[in-house]
Amino acid sequence: MLAVAYRTPDGLPAVVKTAPRLPDGTPFPTLYYLTDPRLTAEASRQESAGVMREMSERLAADPELAAAYRAAHESYLAERDEIESLGTDFTGGGMPDRVKCLHVLIAHSLAKGPGLNPFGDEAVALAADAGLRGTAIPADWPAARTSEESA
Repeated sequence: MLAVAYRTPDGLPAVVKTAPRLPDGTPFPTLYYLTDPRLTAEASRQESAGVMREMSERLAADPELAAAYRAAHESYLAERDEIESLGTDFTGGGMPDRVKCLHVLIAHSLAKGPGLNPFGDEAVALAADAGLRGTAIPADWPAARTSEESA
């Protein structure tokens, strides 16, 4: 672990920034790792509810959304490569071509704040709406956009 990248409003470390390699040298491409049990449970709940499938469908259908998600991927990769390049463009979470792991995307959005990772931001907003606003999620986190607003 390099640093705590995000603390919850109630003061708990919830996202850690990790080194690109484990102590034994094994590549570890997940730069931001979600650690708060409330948030990890909510990410798992969203995944089980099919949120990733719906996000992936929108990603395939919306070039503007795809461009924003690719920009998040490129930012994540550049930040990790500043620490140490792994010689790969894998960043985790499925970026930039699909939505595979909400844990990674939520961690990325919480570490960097809203506005960089559209699917991470959306998953954080869903977590806030599920009762975590003001405890695990900042009280002022933007609300999730509805399907009608996205269209």
